[in-house]
Amino acid sequence: MSPDLEKNKQIALSVSRAILNGEWSKLDGLLDAGFTYTGDSAVYTRDEYIGFMQALKDAMADMTMDFTHVVAEGDLVSIRFVTRAKNVGKFMGAPATRKNVVITGQFTRRIQGARVMQEWQTTDLLGLMTQMGFGTLLGYTIAAGLLGKQSPPPARRLT
Repeated sequence: MSPDLEKNKQIALSVSRAILNGEWSKLDGLLDAGFTYTGDSAVYTRDEYIGFMQALKDAMADMTMDFTHVVAEGDLVSIRFVTRAKNVGKFMGAPATRKNVVITGQFTRRIQGARVMQEWQTTDLLGLMTQMGFGTLLGYTIAAGLLGKQSPPPARRLT
């Protein structure tokens, strides 16, 4: 593998590791000022993305991530992930369930220089909401699907 592809893999993985460790300043330095996130029906700026990840960390205790597949080509790095955590706080409009959950998905990050420019992600949200319980799944489905209710963009906390 070329040194550039290996470097891109490490940069892409560093984003996830910074999130896992709650290293928000480090995450900020890894993302380009014009960074955009597109995933699961949402489009976020860099600050909104960091805010979303802060909310995720607040809602999920003992979070771990396994990166089962990491593939790099050109300036793109694609990673399949398996996240394990305990839902201890409100997340995506759903109340805390105190249940252990497994979240799976894939993201692709575009690297330029030493920064991440873009991320595209798909997550098994149906699987997550099902694990959290029928009430959570039903509430989320009604709010997001039937009523078209949009949550406000995540707000980044200063650290």
